[in-house]
Order: sequence, then C-alpha cells, then structure tokens
Amino acid sequence: MTATRALIVGGGPAGAAVAIELARAGLPHLLIERSRETGDALCGGFLSWRTLDTLSRLGIDPDQLNPARTTTVRIFAGSRVAHAALPRPALSVSRRRLDTVLLAAAVAQGAAIERGVTVRAIEDGQVRTADGAVLAAPALFLANGKSDVRGTARPASARGADPTLGIRVRIMPPPAMARALAGQIDLYLFDRGYAGLAMQEDGSANLCMAVHRSRLQEAGTPADLLAELGRAIPALGEWVAAIAPDATIDAIANVPYGWRQTTGQAGQYRLGDQAGVIPSLAGEGMGIALASGLAAARAYRTDGAGGAAAWQQQLARTLARPIGVAGAVRRVAESRGAARLISFAHPALIRMLAQATRIGA
Repeated sequence: MTATRALIVGGGPAGAAVAIELARAGLPHLLIERSRETGDALCGGFLSWRTLDTLSRLGIDPDQLNPARTTTVRIFAGSRVAHAALPRPALSVSRRRLDTVLLAAAVAQGAAIERGVTVRAIEDGQVRTADGAVLAAPALFLANGKSDVRGTARPASARGADPTLGIRVRIMPPPAMARALAGQIDLYLFDRGYAGLAMQEDGSANLCMAVHRSRLQEAGTPADLLAELGRAIPALGEWVAAIAPDATIDAIANVPYGWRQTTGQAGQYRLGDQAGVIPSLAGEGMGIALASGLAAARAYRTDGAGGAAAWQQQLARTLARPIGVAGAVRRVAESRGAARLISFAHPALIRMLAQATRIGA
C-alpha cells in the first residue's frame, strides 16, 4: 500500500487547482490522472469573467489560454434572436489548452503528478487502481469530473427519467464565418435541448449540445439531429453545413444536470462535477471546478482532512443558487414554447441571469 497525506483523483481543472494551491503551501500531496497525454475533453469550453478571476488567483494569465475575449451572447430559437452584452468579458478555450496550461502551472509550483493511473474503486478510505495498487490518504480530493468511480458514484436517480447527453463537434469555418462569430457566444434553443457555439484559440468553432435521450432517439444519430436542427434554425444551418464530412462527433451519456452533493464525509472533498453539475447553458462548469478546487485546498490548509464534511455542506449551499437558477432557465430553454418566450429576453434580464449563475472563488 502506498500512502500520501493528500490524494487528488483527476488532473482536470479542479484537480490541477488543488495541486497548485497545495504545492504553493508546501503540503505533501499526489495527483493521479488516468490519461498519459492531455486530450480535448468534451465539456467546458467557456470561461466566465468570474472564472477568469479564479484563474488569476491561481497565477494563470488568461491570455495564455486565448487572447481574444467573448463580450456578447446571442440566443436563437427558430427564426427569432435575442442578444445582450455579457456583464464582463469572458473567453472560450479548448480543454486541451486549458488542462495543459493548468497542469504545467502545477508542475512549475512543484506539484507531484503521476499520469496513466486509472482508479477502479474507492472503498473504505482506500483507492484501488487498474494495476492492482492500493493508495491511502487521510484526505481525498475527488476531481474526476463527469466520470464516476465505484464506491463514490453519484446516484443513478440524478440522471432523471429522460437522461441528457452531451454532444460536441469541432468546425473549421471559412474566414468570413469566423469573423462573424468572433467575440460572441451563440446559444440555440430547441425542443428538449440546446446548443452553444463559440470560436476557440486554435481557430476552430466549438459546437456543443445538451440533448435529452428521447430527442436524439427521434432524430436517429447525432449527425441526423444536427442536420435536422440546421434545417429548423437558419442561423445554425450554415454552421452545420460547414461541418467536415469526416468530422468526429464526440458524446457523453447520462449527464446529471442539477445534482448537488449535499452531505459531507470526513476526509473526502468532492470537487467540480463530483460536487454539483450545473446545466451547461450557464457556462459555469469550469468556474465551479476551479473555484471548488481552490476553496477545498484552502480549507484543507486550515482544517486538514477533518474539515472536509463541513466544507462540503457549505459548498452545497453556495452552489444552490447558480445551479437552481440555471436549472430553471434550462427548463424554459428546452420547452416547445422557447421561441415565443424569447421575445421577453430583454438584455437586462439576460445579464441578470448571467450574474445569478456564477460562482466565486
């Protein structure tokens, strides 16, 4: 058995934030990450103004991620559109770039990181890996994102009766389309789902959808659904037409939007999507990951492993408003009446909802 004082499971934004803060404080720790090379995770390409503040606290210059800023949101439903300026500039970035920069910052601070380690189960305070190793630590930071691990899995009921899937495709647009989208994030609303579109630092446009299983089944395949939406929403249609014939469409199933971990356990800090899953149309998933990682590391510095339970309950209270507001907005956005209701989406209302769905560090 291998022992460490603090074990971080997952090298995404939440885990990297913990590693940076513990390394700064000179506290013993080990971060384990299943991938040997940083990939381009499906979730989390938008960083809000609050998230940029959190990154600054971690010593990350947002310009390292993308020097361009997103200042406007446009919302489409059928042929109708509403738009508003964001409260403050945000940015869009690929997860490959975000995760690479964060882990490099952790290493620069002296963080202990081991890659290629897959966790199979967490039981009785012990972490069992795919190669049969057993790791133990008084403090465990769960930062494994939307992937559950046996022994700490989120309840199946959190998925709902009609589970949600996340779907993503990258588009390399012609220059004129790229210029038209620059500085904006577009949201497309449709029956039982929505899609977001933004330019990223590598010149690609990231098109992400959250769609209920029943809606996808009606369409057939993700490609069929994209084609159908392109016909129904003219503004989206030209982007669907720009998708390369051999483009990869990535998907993740059973996303438990709206779920929160409301109870705490001694020695266990649940972070990011393991603490609460905000509907993606809010654009605050990465904000929650980074803010919870930073806050958990600071709580550990002050209270040690014994402070985890109280900290988790406090985080649940902090997440209640942004997740609750985002859930209410999502229900409207996915309804058949969204196109009629969009007429009431005054810019001031959009900005108010944008503020209400943020979390601070």
